[in-house]
Amino acid sequence: MMTDTDRSFASALRPGAGWGWILAYGVLSALIGIAAFLFPVPATLAATLVIGAFFIAAGLVSIGAGIFGKGHEGRGYAIGFGILSLIIGLIMAFEPATGAISLTLLVAVWLALRGALEIGLGVRMRRRRGWMIALGVLNIILALFVLATLPWSAMTLPGYILGISFLFGGITSIASALDHKKGASAFAL
Repeated sequence: MMTDTDRSFASALRPGAGWGWILAYGVLSALIGIAAFLFPVPATLAATLVIGAFFIAAGLVSIGAGIFGKGHEGRGYAIGFGILSLIIGLIMAFEPATGAISLTLLVAVWLALRGALEIGLGVRMRRRRGWMIALGVLNIILALFVLATLPWSAMTLPGYILGISFLFGGITSIASALDHKKGASAFAL
């Protein structure tokens, strides 16, 4: 005799089962991506607030670990790291524009360092040397563009990045759901 649990388990193993959930996730992600791309400033502020909340939570837990974690040598570090994380989180929560500028500066530094490393690697490469050097130069130009357009870039760049990520993630999930509906494994390669 088959129970309801057995039926639901059997239907879950059926090819294509659950494709609607994957499709719904994909549509929602794509819509969030479009919204973030159309309204990058609110998306940037929302992302900054979320990151700030994570810093606050990490700071509080680290302080607690340092205070209540008796007998370990990293207590001072845990408390110091916790205080630093808490301060950064509070700044991001109560001054999200400042947090957005900090995040954008980190992106600019990352782009510049990546570009320098790519140029260095490109010079040593035998094949595709020009492509690697061009990529490095492009990343340095992007870093300079981000820096030259501050504070505007700080208020839009994270929102655009989120928008692109959610949009393409959503499109990928929609395509996967439609393939899964036809019997392919979910997110098959």
